[in-house]
Amino acid sequence: MYLTSEAKKAIFKEHGGSDKNTGVAESQIALFTERINHLTGHLKVNKKDHGTEKALMTMVGKRKQLLAYLKMYDIERYRAIIAKLGLRK
Repeated sequence: MYLTSEAKKAIFKEHGGSDKNTGVAESQIALFTERINHLTGHLKVNKKDHGTEKALMTMVGKRKQLLAYLKMYDIERYRAIIAKLGLRK
């Protein structure tokens, strides 16, 4: 598997403060971003993989919802995660 449990723990520790803090919006957004980047690379090679394309669109939608939630409730955390991950917004 491309994303091992150690890699997930590192993402959660960097963005959530602790490797066990998986529920914070920033850590979930970071995990979705990592998975989206992986699937984007996969789809560049395998253009006809429509199942993966649907999964990618679902993940993009979930990340968008989390970003909208964060923007509505805490604009500073939203700006920080956008800058940290280098997302276009």
